Amino acid sequence: MRLRIATLTDLDAITALENICFPPNEAASRSTFIKRLQSFPDHFWVLEIDGVLVGFINGMVTNNETIKDEMFANANLHDDNGKWQSVFGLAVAPEWRRQGHAERLIRHLIEKAKAEERLGVTLTCKELLVPYYEKFGFADGGISTSAHGGEVWRDMRIRF
Repeated sequence: MRLRIATLTDLDAITALENICFPPNEAASRSTFIKRLQSFPDHFWVLEIDGVLVGFINGMVTNNETIKDEMFANANLHDDNGKWQSVFGLAVAPEWRRQGHAERLIRHLIEKAKAEERLGVTLTCKELLVPYYEKFGFADGGISTSAHGGEVWRDMRIRF
């Protein structure tokens, strides 16, 4: 098992996994991933097992303590000196789920944000996932102003 920073050579596998894990209205496009990999490469990690990409997590650094819809569309809003690490996507291939891989990815991102002396981590999730993120220390901030994909999201954040 290997956790590493993603590169453009991972683009096909990342895009395919995104489209398996998220419905079309929520999934990031190939061009969006290119922009993310170019704008915040040190904040996009993949998990490989025996050379196969089985999961990933990514998100820009920002001074916003909640995620705004324009952040999904504009990777250039990333700020290396920002106070908050965001999570735009956490995905694990269906055949690799329920083995702790998503937990490894989220804990890795949290530890990196702590090491970089961020104030915390912010993400949005659907209501059914609130308890999942609470087990890592995230607090439910209520319904998000984000309407990404036409969905209702909850703001979640963990403060260090």
